[in-house]
Amino acid sequence: MTFLLPLLLVSLASTGIEIALTRYFAVASWSEYGYWVISIVMAGFALSGVATALLRPWLERHSAKLFAVLPALLILSAAFGYAAAIRNPFNPLQLQNPVTIAPQILFIGLYYLELLPFFFLTGLFISLCFVSAPARTTRVYAFDLCGAGLGALLVLGLMAVLHPFKLIPALLLPLAAMAFFVPRGPHRLGAILAAGLCLIAAEALLIAGDVADYNQFKPIFAPLHTPNATIRQQILSPRGVYTLLDDFTERVDTDLSNDSAMMHLPGPPRTLGLYRDGSRIAAVPRTAKLDVGYAPGTLAAAPYELLNHPRVLVIGDEGGWAAAQALALGAGSVVADEPEPVLRAALQNQPPQAGVTISGESPLALVSDAKPGAFDLIELSDNFLGADPADATAFTSGAIARYLPALSDQGMISIPVSIRDFPVYALRIMATIRAGLLAAGVADPGAHVIAYRSAWNVRILIAKSSFDAARIKTVRKFCDDRSFDVSFFPGINVAALRDDIYNDLPAISFSKGEVESGASADDSIADEAVAVMQGKTTDSAREFDLRPATLDRPMFYDILRLDHLGTILKRLEILPQQELGPLINIAVLAQAFVVALIVLLLPLAAPRRIGSKRAPIGRALLYFPALGLGYLFIEIALIGEASLYLDDVTTAFALVLSGMLIFSGLGSMAATQLRLRAAWIVILALLIVTLAALPAVMLATIGWPMPLRLIVLLILLAPLSLALGMPFPMGLGEAGKVSAGFLPWAWALNGAFSVIATPLANLIATELGFHWLILAAIGLYGLAWISFPRTKVAAA
Repeated sequence: MTFLLPLLLVSLASTGIEIALTRYFAVASWSEYGYWVISIVMAGFALSGVATALLRPWLERHSAKLFAVLPALLILSAAFGYAAAIRNPFNPLQLQNPVTIAPQILFIGLYYLELLPFFFLTGLFISLCFVSAPARTTRVYAFDLCGAGLGALLVLGLMAVLHPFKLIPALLLPLAAMAFFVPRGPHRLGAILAAGLCLIAAEALLIAGDVADYNQFKPIFAPLHTPNATIRQQILSPRGVYTLLDDFTERVDTDLSNDSAMMHLPGPPRTLGLYRDGSRIAAVPRTAKLDVGYAPGTLAAAPYELLNHPRVLVIGDEGGWAAAQALALGAGSVVADEPEPVLRAALQNQPPQAGVTISGESPLALVSDAKPGAFDLIELSDNFLGADPADATAFTSGAIARYLPALSDQGMISIPVSIRDFPVYALRIMATIRAGLLAAGVADPGAHVIAYRSAWNVRILIAKSSFDAARIKTVRKFCDDRSFDVSFFPGINVAALRDDIYNDLPAISFSKGEVESGASADDSIADEAVAVMQGKTTDSAREFDLRPATLDRPMFYDILRLDHLGTILKRLEILPQQELGPLINIAVLAQAFVVALIVLLLPLAAPRRIGSKRAPIGRALLYFPALGLGYLFIEIALIGEASLYLDDVTTAFALVLSGMLIFSGLGSMAATQLRLRAAWIVILALLIVTLAALPAVMLATIGWPMPLRLIVLLILLAPLSLALGMPFPMGLGEAGKVSAGFLPWAWALNGAFSVIATPLANLIATELGFHWLILAAIGLYGLAWISFPRTKVAAA
């Protein structure tokens, strides 16, 4: 079993390169396009299993030469694939244009041609390891999984010191190291020399020929190319590439009244722009003095007209501006909660503001720890939702229900919503607010809500005690003085307000693709807000998915109704970037089904290659796909739940991915037939406990210090992952008893349905929630239990 250490290295490198490629797409393009990488990886593994099953005799005869030559081939395929990918002229904006879509489809196919060879060769190496030791599948699988887990940890560590565009050159080194473990003999020296020469050539190609850059549509592209623009600082982190940019376009990003000049208010001052992966997340002050004279003209100022020197919790401090605005508007004290670590570090480097306390907890953890009535105002800042993917949980019904106990009796919550892309985002957050108030025991949610807006943004106030006539009058006067519009308040008469609309907001028919505007000004939010707050179906709900966002399904930008896919495809050109994720998943899912069919049918066309007369084909067709789907369903569900718990997608991804892989590898090493029987019971029992108790346990302990929360997650991951590591290698062991060709086909089946699992799991989580993924995994592992491909046939 001399190939075990090379197997560890190739699994380490391939997992690292997979993550590095997803980071490349996130920085150069959009993170949604990283789904292609996962599809390419698993497709390569699946197709390599098919090739091994069909060509097994030839591969076995030449296995010694293949183990010697594959390190060099892996280096070259990884380097040339990445070099070609960064030169691929794919442009996502043109993908949404019916006139230019055709060449973009070809460029997507080109990504597959460029990147698939490396992952095919990786899968071929792993398949050869299984074929070479059919009686030791548990050990082979253990090294494969442990290597993948270590690769995930390695690349996350490298992200702290290397730009994502530089990761792959570093990850070629483990591939070259494989050659040193080729068994002593005639091929070893040649393998080492070939790998060394290929490494030198590959590094020269990637370092000297590096042309990776931001795509021209990325928000950072234009300001980065303005005259005299300079990069003040760049911070590398697993969370992203942070760029502090100094250019003349940077301002505080807030929505000011059109009447600000008449109110003698200054405009927002110049700032530095902080970008993560090319997307702007905050305006950082240029000087120690924060000039917030513009604050009375913002949408966020209204609550301060209703509250006297309130105790304020600002969620997302936006580089210090949100807390400074609150103080300027009359706040008595401010807790500035900034979970984003780079922004929090920027705050801590600024001169302290009197009356401001800085916190780095997640919003849910902070309000869970707060004493009842600790705040008079909980204000979510304008750009908090876009600062980090985990911040979407702060805009869910579960979060709103947890904010209320932390408010004083006259306290309120202030929530921003951008309506630049679709006005229905305001309706969706109102439906979410209604659900949160109902969950908190509020009988009449509409009595506790006021929504007001400019042309581009909406602010929604949620009062712990219902709004009375005096407070409604104060908000309406505030809006009249600033030419803002009130879209909803208790007792609103929408028809009576039509003559006094300052900012026309006509209804947009997504299905017709036209603006439905009348002779007079409209407020399409006001037209439907009353019905939304009453829980009734509206015209927009028939075109968009306006179900409340929940802690189990926190995706805020998720309003496309996938049952209207034909209409969506006709309107591609007007879809905002954040709504493209489900569509890309559907495209990847369609490709995955093609790969699965190839894996299923090609070996059956050559039945002698897989020993089909003696093989439990029917059971294998259930068992291995069920494991491929079930394992990834669990992984994606736990990453989603852990992101809420840790308030950090990157840490959640690293802990769950590497933890599950390493613990599953250890479980595989310990797998026996006797232990497998117990593993089925443990798997199903732990999944049922996870489904029933995980959300409650996480919410009950979300205020604990981060180290304790990490321990809680590891306590959950370790026993479940150990048990999950047993079924697959034991199934492969049974397959190896039938025929050495049946084993790689079984490996390919698992890989093919893993291709399907990732986009399918993302769609299920988006449409139904994480708990449905765990529920589906329970069914899949139950199916695998009863379809275990047991055989007593001796090896061919």
